[in-house]
Amino acid sequence: MKHIIVLNGVEYTPVTPASGTRAVVVVDRGWIFAGYVTEENGRIRLTRAVWVFKWEKVGFNGVIADPLDKRVDLRPIDDVDIPSQSEVFRVPVADDWGL
Repeated sequence: MKHIIVLNGVEYTPVTPASGTRAVVVVDRGWIFAGYVTEENGRIRLTRAVWVFKWEKVGFNGVIADPLDKRVDLRPIDDVDIPSQSEVFRVPVADDWGL
């Protein structure tokens, strides 16, 4: 869902940094985070991160499709630093996913 601001009849969409680098990252032990991804020295760093805490009745597909659904519980979190060998998989998402 894009957040659009209308001012004097003109629609504006906010621009987020690091376009094209946001992903949902599934980590071993069941942790799921999303953020802007950078990788360096065997680490994955997520900035502007959210924690995918839980969801009900929508499945993982539903979480990816609509993170702002009332059945999805996303929680703000500080930047996340993950050892790269802990990553199970990642799903690229839109730049505004979960924000």
